[in-house]
Amino acid sequence: MGLIVAKFGGSSVASMDRIKAIADRVKSMRENGNDVVVVVSAMGDTTDDLIELALETGPDRNHREMDMLLATGEQQSAALLALCLNNIDCPALSLCGWQAGITSDNNHSKARIIDIEPQRIIKEIEAGKVVVVAGFQAVTEQGDITTLGRGGSDTSAVALAAS
Repeated sequence: MGLIVAKFGGSSVASMDRIKAIADRVKSMRENGNDVVVVVSAMGDTTDDLIELALETGPDRNHREMDMLLATGEQQSAALLALCLNNIDCPALSLCGWQAGITSDNNHSKARIIDIEPQRIIKEIEAGKVVVVAGFQAVTEQGDITTLGRGGSDTSAVALAAS
């Protein structure tokens, strides 16, 4: 049929029961003949919890280090969804922003996407896999992880769909 780019936000992936329900939904999309790319946010309040932890480290709010920390929330969701999909016989692979080919400027914590090279995503889809992308994140040309600011997973999904 076609390619579906689906985005699931924090409340949608807030628990394992919800993630399993998403996996069932995505499997149904595949069974209907669609290729599927899923973009996920961090689970529930994970981003806020990570910010709170960072506040406990002291007064330095180095934006690069904050991006390194905050990007882990989406990576957790992406890996959990890919694991659920694989466990219901729906081949899947999770990718971080940089693995998905999303490049941004150097404006840590409010980065803007400057390019998407979707070759890895295309390769995995052609191999019959659902691709689960950690939203909200990208990588600079220098190789540093960046985050796209609040709502960044929506931005990731739209940019991937447009590419």
